Order: sequence, then structure tokens, then C-alpha cells
Amino acid sequence: MWSRTAARVPPVSFERELRMTIDQHPPPGPSDLRIGLLGSYGGCNIGDEAILMCVLSCLRAHRPQARLVVFSRNAAHTRAHQRGADEVVDWEGVPQKPVLDALAGLDLLVLGGGGILYDGEARRYLRLVRAAHERGVPTFAYAVGAGPLREADDREAVRKVLPEMTDVVVRDEESRLVLEEVGVERELTVTADPALLLTPEPFTEQMMRQEGLPLDTRLVGMSVREPGRAAEKLDEDDYHALLADVADFLARRLDARVVFVPMERQDVRHAHGVLSRMSAPDLGRILHNSYSPGEILGFMSHLDMVVGMRLHVVIFAALSGLPVLPLPYSGKVFDFARRTGAPALIGVAREQAGLLLAEVDRLWDEFPQRREDLNTRVRGLRAMARDTCARCGALLDSIDRDARDGGRAEGADLLLTPGSRMAELRDHGA
Repeated sequence: MWSRTAARVPPVSFERELRMTIDQHPPPGPSDLRIGLLGSYGGCNIGDEAILMCVLSCLRAHRPQARLVVFSRNAAHTRAHQRGADEVVDWEGVPQKPVLDALAGLDLLVLGGGGILYDGEARRYLRLVRAAHERGVPTFAYAVGAGPLREADDREAVRKVLPEMTDVVVRDEESRLVLEEVGVERELTVTADPALLLTPEPFTEQMMRQEGLPLDTRLVGMSVREPGRAAEKLDEDDYHALLADVADFLARRLDARVVFVPMERQDVRHAHGVLSRMSAPDLGRILHNSYSPGEILGFMSHLDMVVGMRLHVVIFAALSGLPVLPLPYSGKVFDFARRTGAPALIGVAREQAGLLLAEVDRLWDEFPQRREDLNTRVRGLRAMARDTCARCGALLDSIDRDARDGGRAEGADLLLTPGSRMAELRDHGA
């Protein structure tokens, strides 16, 4: 039998790792660059906020003096929760001139990371990317996720704008396949989700008591979400009932309490939907306070196992060395399950209850043998996430060189031949 203490991976500071790397390969000189970040920020999703924290940390480590400008859906939320941002610009439901003026003042626009290139949204993000190109601003896609992409307007925007970007990095193989199917003709680099570099923050015994959670009992984390574009075939009643069966089974099998971990406000309603269908609802609990991404990652140290639909709950569990069963409602979760060696289920459906319970049971029993393989795979994924940061740093080095050699006019040629430009960066040893 394994213990949660033995399973824990010692927390590693991404900032410390990155600083050591940059000290060995310092940037060419002082930088007062203005760098914009555009993604699904300010939407109160813990996974997206974790991504933003990691991208901000990457940019700050490479260019401590740069001014980091976040384009947010909720500027007040971003200002309150993202201390790494120097400036925050609302870009939804506001006059567009201030947004376009902010774009024009940038030296680089970073798109992403996270899943933003999907139906109904891709065209909106890429409209701002196109506006940046029109103003001579180079752009970098930072480990973005793509799909589903079925709507004609979104497919056209992706097909036209991505080839004009300086560099495009996607977070998983599924995203590359989606973009290739759409018809994107350019080099696409696959790395990993930026949130793999998040540093945990303490989740204290006092915080546990405030949540009414015991310290001397096994705890199983569970993550549920709403059906959406990525889960449009998901029947809500079926999957609520299915997860209630799983929660009841784990409570009995492991003599455990089940803790639901909301990543968005909407998750709370679905957690209640599962809880209400449990035969032993007194053994379930929903986290009710608001926490930072780092605190949610820190909370994983109190868990013994995780069953999750939300990608970033699954990522946090894997980072923490826990046995984790991803519920693949979408390609991004299936891809992460494959890359970490987790059981690869084919979906979330009521008729799969027996299979799912068998997988949960097997995962618990076999995890002592699987643990080292998981930790090795996670280390590999973290290295890939650092590669994204390194590529972005190489582009910043190039922008600095161009500024010294003649200003923005030369920097604009980054947009003309992105493939050859990245080859040039490699030739410079970046």
C-alpha cells in the first residue's frame, strides 16, 4: 500500500529553475520592452489563471524590466489576482480604440496559453492578433490549445492568421492535428501546458478545518464541469449519476471522504448534482472558499487520489504524484492521460459505470508500481513546458538585437517569413 507522503513530488520553484538557466545564458542587455498577453484571462477559471501566472513568470524571468500588459476579459479581477502584471487592458465590451492603441505600443504580443482556438472564440482572439500584425507587432502563440473547430469563420481565421505569426507552439498533439485538419500550413511545435510549471502554495491545517475536512482520513478529490462546446455530447444526468457511483465506490473501497474541487463557479452546481445522487452524501464535501491556483495545487498534498474532468485538476494531481483517473470528455484530457500513462478511457457515459469502477480499483491497487513512471513522465512534460518559455525568450533576444540594430522597422520583418526567422534564432544559438 502506498502513502500520500511517499507519493509527493518535492515542490520545485519554476522561477528558481528558470533564473539559473538565464544566469547561464543572460539576455543581451537591459530591456524596457512592452509585452502583451492575450488569453482567456479574467474569466475566473483557476486553470487559465494558473497558465497566466506561469507565462508572466516566464516573461519576468527573461526580461525583469519589461512592462507586461495583460489583455483581460475582466480587468478588475486580473488586477486583483495577478500581481505579475504591470498593466491590464479590458478588451471585451469596450470601445476598441484604446485596445488597438495598446496593441500598437507593444514590442511583442503573446497569444495564450491555454485552450482558446475553438468555435466561437478563435475568430475573436485572432482579430486582435491580426490587428497586431497590421501594426508591425510580432506575435508568439504560447502553448495554445485548439479544437473543436467546425465553424467556417473560426476555421478561416485560424487558417489565415496563424501562418503570419512569428512562432506557433501548441500544448498537445491533439491541437496540432486539429490545426493541420483546418489547413494551417506552417511549422507547429508541440510542447506542454504552461501550468505544469506552477509552484504550490501552502494549504494549511487551518484552511482544512475551515472547509470542514478531516486531517486523519483518506481524501479523494473529484472534479466535475458543465457540458460545453468541448463536451457537447455529454448528457448531464448520466454523468452526474455515473460520478455519484464512482464517489460512493471510492468512499466504501478506500474508507474515504470525497472532496469536490471547483475550478469555475459553474462547477459548484454540477458538484451538487453529483453529491445529491450519492447514496452516502454525508461522505462528500465541496470546497466553498476561493483559492489561488497555487493553493489548489497545495491542496493536492492532502489528497490520496483524484478523479477529474477538469484538465488542470488532472494536471495538478499529476504534478503532486497522485494516482489520477482523467475522465476524457474532450481531446485535451485524453491527450494528457496518454502522455502521463494514466488509464485511457474513451468517454464519460452511464453505460461505462462498470468499466470506470474497475479502472478506479485497478489504479489504486497498481499505483505503487506506476508511481515512478508517472513522475518520470511529468518531469518530461515540465521540461517541454520550459521549452516554450525558452522559445519565447529567444524571440525576445531577437527583438532586442533588432532594436539595437535599427529599431522597430527591422523587427517588423519577423512577420514575413516566420519559419526562416525561427531558423535564424536557432542559428544565433538562442
